[in-house]
Amino acid sequence: MDDPFGTQDVLSQTDVERLLAQVAEQESSSEVISSGGTSQKFNRDSIQPYDFRQPVFLSAGELRKLRLRQEDFTRSLAARMSIYLRMEFGLQMSRLGTLTYERFLEGISNPTHLTLFKAEPLRGVSLLDIPSQLGVIVVDRLLGGPAQAINLERDLSDIEGALLDQAVQIILNEWCNQWSNLRELRPVVVGHESSGRFLQTTSFDTVMLVLALEARLGDCQEVIQMGFPCYTLEPLMRQLNAHMDANNSDSSAPHSVNIKWNAEMNDVRVPVTADWDGLNMTARNVARMKVGDVIPLDAQFANQVQVRFATVPKFTGRLGRQEDKWAVEITTPIT
Repeated sequence: MDDPFGTQDVLSQTDVERLLAQVAEQESSSEVISSGGTSQKFNRDSIQPYDFRQPVFLSAGELRKLRLRQEDFTRSLAARMSIYLRMEFGLQMSRLGTLTYERFLEGISNPTHLTLFKAEPLRGVSLLDIPSQLGVIVVDRLLGGPAQAINLERDLSDIEGALLDQAVQIILNEWCNQWSNLRELRPVVVGHESSGRFLQTTSFDTVMLVLALEARLGDCQEVIQMGFPCYTLEPLMRQLNAHMDANNSDSSAPHSVNIKWNAEMNDVRVPVTADWDGLNMTARNVARMKVGDVIPLDAQFANQVQVRFATVPKFTGRLGRQEDKWAVEITTPIT
């Protein structure tokens, strides 16, 4: 007999919960097709979106390691430039991130003093951008000026560019020195430009690591930029990761110190004494002592003898005799 109310089509609570669980699972997972044609499901939370307009070639951990090293570079460069200019040269890292080569060139002011350099033996050409106004202030200070800010919208002359290149060399040398514990780098200047409008040292879609430093000299405040192609820094990042991992493993492992004996100490004489503590007497009783008096000692003192090298206690021993001599048997070291 047919059911007039259609109760056979009604889902139970278990069926409803199972269907909801299937829907939630489908919404939380995505199907990923590999280059070989095979498909596999992954949790959506484990899939990171990729921005093709601003690609990233460094992970968050690598960027953190690199930021620490660049902060050291900023501090040391500020000190070097202050000594070189005989005036306080303030530096502060304002940005460290990745951009495409095209967007990096769009952010360069015009006119400017743009230095093209290589960090031998790394491949690729990197860029150092110093705004013209800051460059003129640096040159003015090198010539004994007060380093006062002026409104300047012109290219630097050949003489000004040659003087500014001395400061550029300091910046490049200091940046390379920050990597000296991993790899020896040598900066080589390959050219100069006053504008980045028609400059093309690599493809426009190349990922660049951009370091922006806010520089302050006198009453002038400008931003110095350094741009490095990602393929230039890849060997350094591999070495930096390996170096950091080695340091972490060394710090977590117990240190074993191998002590090497110095043969020059073979004939040095060291006085060795054995004594023990625990008996207290008043000064009156000490003054009354005479030959033949007996001082009673607790038997446990014989097992608590300290062996001293010079004045330093090194071992605890037990008092005894060996043949016709008093002796101390060493039981435990004193740490």
